Amino acid sequence: MLFPAVLTAKSAPDTYHMTVNTADVKSLQRGARIFVNYCMGCHSASYMRYNRLAADLGIADETLKSNFMFGTDRTGNTMEIAMKGSDALRFFSVAPPDLSVIARSRGADWLYEYFMTFYRDPARPTGVNNLKFRDVAMPHVLWDLQGYQKPVYKKIGHSDGSTTEVIEKLVQDTPGRLKPEEYRKTVHDLINFLVYLSEPAKLQRQKIGVWVILYLLVFLVLAYLLKKEYWRDVH
Repeated sequence: MLFPAVLTAKSAPDTYHMTVNTADVKSLQRGARIFVNYCMGCHSASYMRYNRLAADLGIADETLKSNFMFGTDRTGNTMEIAMKGSDALRFFSVAPPDLSVIARSRGADWLYEYFMTFYRDPARPTGVNNLKFRDVAMPHVLWDLQGYQKPVYKKIGHSDGSTTEVIEKLVQDTPGRLKPEEYRKTVHDLINFLVYLSEPAKLQRQKIGVWVILYLLVFLVLAYLLKKEYWRDVH
């Protein structure tokens, strides 16, 4: 009996932990490019407009139009794909979800592990499976970057004498265009962008927050000096 969702490496929780940094604009730009090139074939981001994306990430108009948008899109359009939900159901038996708030729904670490743990599985229609999301319908869209991994199994004995075969680890089977560390950085940039996509106003809040803190510090000094002046004659 096979339970591929069991992975010995999960005993090390830091293996698939990533540090989110939405202040890293270069990372967000790279992540946006990956998202448009690899994800928007099936997934929309209908809560985000192209011109908002350009303004937040410092993307020039010409670059936006030539590298991030389809020919019929306008800068004021939301990031939606042409494929209808009904067609997606007919093609894939399940409609690919909108990814506008996927990072808030799943979490950055969940997404990071998801993109890192695709492996070959001939029993699946797409030829791959995933340790984090067992029997997922989505193919490994980043396969040309990562290549393909294969599972290494081990048997676990039980008190009743039975054994269960589980996945111990994943090893590289077919190399991709990127080295493992480069692929990790690529996935990091993609998820960093998905986190930004889930709450784009956070960038503005962080910038405003710095000025608010500075204002409060200045006000604290003035309030203290005023308090000393007010109580000077009393003491």
